[in-house]
Order: sequence, then structure tokens, then C-alpha cells
Amino acid sequence: MQLDTHEVEEVCKDLYVRALKILPPDIKAGFARLQQAETHKIGQTILGTMVENIAVAERTNNILCQDTGIPIYNVTFGRDVSFDGAEVTRAIRRGCERATKEHSLRSSVVHPITRVNEQTSCGIRVPIIHYDFDDREETVEIEMIPKGSGSENGSFLQMLIPADGIKAVKRFVIDRVIELGGRVCPPTIVGVGIGGTSDLCMHLAKIAATRPLRSQCSDPEGAKIEAELSQAVNELGIGAQGLGGRSTSFAVHVEVAATHITQNPVAVNIQCHSARRARATITPGGIHFS
Repeated sequence: MQLDTHEVEEVCKDLYVRALKILPPDIKAGFARLQQAETHKIGQTILGTMVENIAVAERTNNILCQDTGIPIYNVTFGRDVSFDGAEVTRAIRRGCERATKEHSLRSSVVHPITRVNEQTSCGIRVPIIHYDFDDREETVEIEMIPKGSGSENGSFLQMLIPADGIKAVKRFVIDRVIELGGRVCPPTIVGVGIGGTSDLCMHLAKIAATRPLRSQCSDPEGAKIEAELSQAVNELGIGAQGLGGRSTSFAVHVEVAATHITQNPVAVNIQCHSARRARATITPGGIHFS
């Protein structure tokens, strides 16, 4: 399959808009589970307001949150796909710019020093684009994640001492959730990276934070920690928007990587309750959005 970069541009434009307006089904289901379990009166009210906001956004074709975020595109190429990498990158950037201009989106992206906003949701090395590969035949999958600042500011990295073991990792995660309280618009998805180098560990936390709910870490030890921490954070009493209750988090997700014998890195990245993402799959048979 020869990948059409004009098609990529259109898909990336549409994905940005879709991600901002339609919350994924797994997050909606996550809200339903929290509403069933929540007994705190204020927590119940806050969750109800959030669910209504989701419905109003879809009903009125409006965005879920005023923060259009830092645009992230995750692109996975399958087998037997021909493409020009530089052209694909340019097409993604054009799609991101067009989404912002054609749909009058607020651009949240500025130069880090001058703070100049190009009003395109683009800038130096933004949109952030990750490329990966898998075994699917003649398939290209593009995922778009608009990462809002409120949750992205809930990011932490610590190079722990290996002798401190996994207890120190768990303590670090719990302490960060307590420190953030309601500032990251809970209920959240708490992404945790364990291992690798400092940069890989932080990237793992981002992958974990944007994984679908009810998915599980592929490493058995990581999956155990997910289950333990998911229960623990909802016993902290922080609750929806930090106003009390058991709805602090939809889940804690963990991703792991091998690391050095003298390192024990751990990273946390938070995804707020408006856990927005959209995906499109391109095959010879056409384009499917999900």
C-alpha cells in the first residue's frame, strides 16, 4: 500500500477536532463505574456535572474543554506500507494547522522563551509525533491526543535508589497524587513509568496515562502494581475535582522498561477526566475512525 500524504493530512485534521469534541467510549464507561461506586454527595454531583458536559459537547458539536492542549500524534505503520517519512511528517503538521484555523480552535502552543503564539497549534517540534511499527498488513494507525496543560503540569520524575525497592516507587506515586489534589481535574488516569532512562521513563508514564481504561500492563509485575495503586489512590479521599469522595482516579496505569543495575527511575504523568483521544486506521479498504 502506498500511503497518500494528502489523506494523512485530512485524517490528522479530522482527528484533532474529533478528539476535542467526543470523549472515547472507555472513558464514558469509566464515568459510569465511578458514579455507581461514589457515595460522597458532592462527589456524586460533580461526576453528574462532568457527564452532562460530555453529553452537551456532543449534542452541540462543541469542544469538551477550552484547553486544546499540546497536539500529540502517534503513528503506527504495519507491513507492506510505502511512505516518505519527511512528507508524512509535513502532512501531519499541515493537518494540525488546518484543524486550528478552519475550526477556530484556540491555539495553546507558544514559543518557550518569547511566548509568541503562531495561532496554529504548532511550533518548534510541535506537534509531537511518535512513529512505531507492527505486524498488521497494509495498515497505518494514527492516534491523536490533545494533552491539556492542567494534567501535563502533573508530571514528575525521580531517580530513586535501587535499594529502596518497589515500596519507594509506590510511595512516590501516592505522594504525587496527594500533592496534586484537585489541581489536575480528577478523576484522573495516573500514568506511571518504571525503569529505562530518565527520558524513556517519562515517555512510559505518558503512554500509560493515555492507554484505554481496563487495559493492563503487559508485564505481570507491572500489572500487580497497577491493581494495588488503583485501589490505593481512591482511598485517599481526594475525589472528583478534589472535593472529596472515592472518585480520585479512573485507574493507575503502569508501563515498564529494563533499566541499569544502579538505577530505579519512576515517573508520573496525569491525564485529567477529559481524557481525550481519537484514532483512525488507514487500509486499502478505506479509513475507519474510532
